[in-house]
Amino acid sequence: MIYLDANATTPLLPEVLDAMLPWLRDGFSNPSGAYAGAKAARKAIDHARGQVAALIGAEPGEIIFTGGGTESVNTALHSLDRLTGQGKAVVSSIEHSAVLRYVEGLERSAAKVAVTLEGRLEIDNFVSSLDGAAFVSVMAANNETGVIQPLSEIVALAHERGLPVHTDAIQAAGKIPLDVRALGVDMLSMSAHKFHGPKGVGALFVRDGLRFKPLLEGGGQEAGRRSGTENTAGIVGMGAAAEWMMKHSSESTGAIRDAFEAKALEEISGIRVNGDTLHRLPNTSHLSFDRCDAAGLLILLDEAGVACSAGSACMTGKQKPSHVQLAMGIPEEIAKSSLRISFSRLNTMEEALAAATALKKAVEKLRRVQGSGVGPVVVYSP
Repeated sequence: MIYLDANATTPLLPEVLDAMLPWLRDGFSNPSGAYAGAKAARKAIDHARGQVAALIGAEPGEIIFTGGGTESVNTALHSLDRLTGQGKAVVSSIEHSAVLRYVEGLERSAAKVAVTLEGRLEIDNFVSSLDGAAFVSVMAANNETGVIQPLSEIVALAHERGLPVHTDAIQAAGKIPLDVRALGVDMLSMSAHKFHGPKGVGALFVRDGLRFKPLLEGGGQEAGRRSGTENTAGIVGMGAAAEWMMKHSSESTGAIRDAFEAKALEEISGIRVNGDTLHRLPNTSHLSFDRCDAAGLLILLDEAGVACSAGSACMTGKQKPSHVQLAMGIPEEIAKSSLRISFSRLNTMEEALAAATALKKAVEKLRRVQGSGVGPVVVYSP
């Protein structure tokens, strides 16, 4: 199988698994205990905290470990909602559902700022939305198109008005350099399995000195900021993955992605690249195809041994166009023909070129089927 759905999840690195195994076998002690095994677990968690902090230029004490990216996002928004005064929440119209659904459930109103045709925040619209605002949450990079937002500018504009800023960096962390000091963000969410770590563990950066209200109350773990017995093995895995990404920071999937895209654009007619091609993650290619349905293409690609997606993995099977593409002004018909191809550090150039060939064959076959007037069941035939 050629796996090209890294924005959904990434394969666990062998080095990460090796780091986790001792804590899955013998290192099972509760890190809150006072005996030797517990102290060893606590030491391992503290080491991982430093590794994750280093990935984003933070201090170890500013990192809170959570049960995943969604929890990190919800925790940040919960704290901002509880500790800011009157006013609306300001988010972009292309945020992940972890942000959009949370703010839609708040008693306070929410302003969803429009984006350009290229998928970047409309700055003038953003500035006007800050009147009467309480806090801001804008993603670092979009999970579907890979488009990177002008985060430093967004933060500066918000801070001029004294507004705290959270960013969902779940797709960006490990793929592009992030420095919380340079960006100026107050909170930043991450998820381990997006950069070759384990599922079920995430982290939230909270700037030192920022007032904070926990989402989960209980035993007071994570210095009282996230109660619940720590997932030692998962946290160690996240730390190991973060360190691996830093050691391999000079490597990029950009050349592989560009070669795939160049071959597809050259050999497939009626194809378009969605989103800002200058400001996007180096691993992501978001494509639309004339006279094709994404569901049919996914079936044919799966049969050919290529795994990708029609958008966010959280939306797969919901049979409706992506809110991200609609917010970018992409017509519904084109949105339904879109595929997200996302590479990981483990993909090769040979895989990228083979996937482009498989995509060409899938598009040509689907167009023949749809052009014949025969129902889409034909795509299942060999």
